[in-house]
Amino acid sequence: MKSEEFLGRAKRQSRAASAQEWYVRGNAFRKESKWHDAINCYIQAIELDPESPAVEAKRMLEDIMAYYCKDIYNP
Repeated sequence: MKSEEFLGRAKRQSRAASAQEWYVRGNAFRKESKWHDAINCYIQAIELDPESPAVEAKRMLEDIMAYYCKDIYNP
């Protein structure tokens, strides 16, 4: 394996690990009902890895927030 290939693979793996860390952090915020902090973490994960499970988690959380916000504005 060439050194360039090795470095490229190492960079991808480190980005994936970072994306995973942001995703886990987002899940922790979500469990504490800190919706905006969770979404911010998911966005960071998605920027690092567009195929992260944070994509689906963010979408679901946005759906939940849209549902709750409608009730808040229309009592």
